[in-house]
Amino acid sequence: MIQDDVLAESRDKMAKARDHLQGEFGSIRTGRASPVFVEKLRVDYYGSEVPLQQLAGFSVPEPRLLVISPYDKNSIKAIEKAIQASDLGITPSNDGSLIRLAFPQLTAERRKEMVKIVKHRAEEARVAVRNVRRSARHDLEAFQKEGEISEDDLDRAEKELEKLTHEYVAEIDNLAAHKEQEMLEV
Repeated sequence: MIQDDVLAESRDKMAKARDHLQGEFGSIRTGRASPVFVEKLRVDYYGSEVPLQQLAGFSVPEPRLLVISPYDKNSIKAIEKAIQASDLGITPSNDGSLIRLAFPQLTAERRKEMVKIVKHRAEEARVAVRNVRRSARHDLEAFQKEGEISEDDLDRAEKELEKLTHEYVAEIDNLAAHKEQEMLEV
């Protein structure tokens, strides 16, 4: 059935919008250390740009301390340079074999800024889900005009599409609420 294909495609696109938001939230800094903040950093390693996760292992021995263990000790300077050039705002320290990143406690003002960013990103995800709904609805109406699906099938598919949209918007709202709570935790 054509309408089932449109709904399946819409479900996939809405899931991608939600998953993208989860990834975005992972990169928003809370007061805790996490490898997510640095693993995608591009490091100039022997003339080529390489993600940090391919050059080093990560551990979090304390809530605000991230330890980076390079596989190749010669890459320490390049890794440090990439961290300093990033927008993390943290100065790395090394002892010749490990790099330590001490994450400072976030100020109340900075937490509020981060909550605004979380709300903005969540709204972008909601808009993406609604755009998928609009596009799918347009496709369904075009199929109905061409006589490929009946009026009843169109109504059923639109109700299902609406239900899908509400489910994904609710998931996005839950993700945002959870991240806001995490941001405001001291």
